[in-house]
Amino acid sequence: MVYYRDKELIIRDMIPADALAITDGEIAQGWRQTIEKYERRLRDQRDGKCMAIVAEYGGEAAGYIHVYPNSDDGPFAGMRYPEIIDFGVLEKFRRKGIGGRLMDVAETVAAEYAGTVFLCVGLHSGYGSAQRMYAIRGYVPDGSGAWYNGRVLEPGAACQNDDELVLYMSKKLL
Repeated sequence: MVYYRDKELIIRDMIPADALAITDGEIAQGWRQTIEKYERRLRDQRDGKCMAIVAEYGGEAAGYIHVYPNSDDGPFAGMRYPEIIDFGVLEKFRRKGIGGRLMDVAETVAAEYAGTVFLCVGLHSGYGSAQRMYAIRGYVPDGSGAWYNGRVLEPGAACQNDDELVLYMSKKLL
């Protein structure tokens, strides 16, 4: 399915070739990445668990986002709110409006399922641009505090400032 198209950008369902292209792109920019994550998203898409969405810019896979209509994770588990998971734009394609357009599409898809959407964002500096984007788009912290390894991080608990240290945020869509 195609969600958006202009002369340079197409936002559509992810296909298997995208998984390799995105993995290779992330490795080229110095990220430790394997294709398994994207293959899992494709399986979830095939099984009707998510919409795996890719941005194609100038004929190349440039970014991705995934919408899970009924997430079982985080503070909104079981509330039937869609979750936006695993959003990224390859560095060489940034500052072209691709990330904002991917979020527009993801929020439109999420609105088909509920009036609220949620996501989590990492707390280390590598997520700084995402943190700013979510705040500008109207996402607010849910109030449960920091989470680490899938659980609320109790005050004073030890953790590591890695990709597992996150803050959940939500946005009213309607």
